[in-house]
Amino acid sequence: MATSPTVLASASAPSPPASAPTPVEAKFPLIPILLAVVTGVVIAAIGIGCIVYYLARTGRLPMQGGAVPKTGATIPVTTHAMVLEPLLVNLADAGGSSYLRVALTLRIADVADKKGTKAKDEKGKDDSGSDDAVAAARDTVLTVLGRQTADGLLVADGKEHLKSALKIALAQHNADLKVTDIFFTDFLVQR
Repeated sequence: MATSPTVLASASAPSPPASAPTPVEAKFPLIPILLAVVTGVVIAAIGIGCIVYYLARTGRLPMQGGAVPKTGATIPVTTHAMVLEPLLVNLADAGGSSYLRVALTLRIADVADKKGTKAKDEKGKDDSGSDDAVAAARDTVLTVLGRQTADGLLVADGKEHLKSALKIALAQHNADLKVTDIFFTDFLVQR
């Protein structure tokens, strides 16, 4: 039998024992350490950002340009009250049988003339002194109230939504009337 020299060499060479440990280079766990470092940096940045935001919002962090408005520098605005007589309005419900009886008072900012004196109508009256202004305000209020529904007014924040709608409508339709607040002195919804 003729054998080739390569077969004889592989058959005669002793094989290394299977249980002998081979030298292996120790690998450094790079990916888990990088993830831990990146996570730590992100958490630290979020924490520092939250602290800076809190300090800036509370006014404890002095900032250039002042992100927090100064409250001591405001000029007090003089106001007067415009009392509207009670209004009775049919509501926009499906049956048409619901109505609202409301009496309200408007707090109106006085308009100072050019010299910085008080308002034009400084005659000690309770309202703006002009029947036209009262009539225009009543018309606007009646228009807004006529669009309301009983269910919309009786929800928890229905009156607040009504106040904001009245302020917007009064600002649009009566530009010379600067309404700062609205007070309901009587409010009755009948279904």
